Amino acid sequence: MSTMKFCRECNNILYPKEDREQKILLYACRNCDHQEVAEDNCVYRNEVHHSAGERTQILQDVAADPTLPRTKSVICANCKHGEAVFFQATARGEEGMTLFFVCCNPNCGHRWRD
Repeated sequence: MSTMKFCRECNNILYPKEDREQKILLYACRNCDHQEVAEDNCVYRNEVHHSAGERTQILQDVAADPTLPRTKSVICANCKHGEAVFFQATARGEEGMTLFFVCCNPNCGHRWRD
């Protein structure tokens, strides 16, 4: 069973990161330089499906997450706010990763693809 790992330096969540040169799996902090080698080279992939009502709360949580990267170089088409969170994910029914943006305006929460 997989459990969440936390950074020893700043207590943020550690995320899986592949080291292709050494061919190992690491857990890395997005807030500082802390990394640690994973005990197992397998990461479980969650297949999460949400209803439309649940998606609204999830997008607000994503926009408020301080560990996700932010950009001020894209303008929201919905409310014209100038800051967005971005992340890569697999779009349903598609192969490969897609870049998604979520508007940081708490009254908007608009999501779009790159």
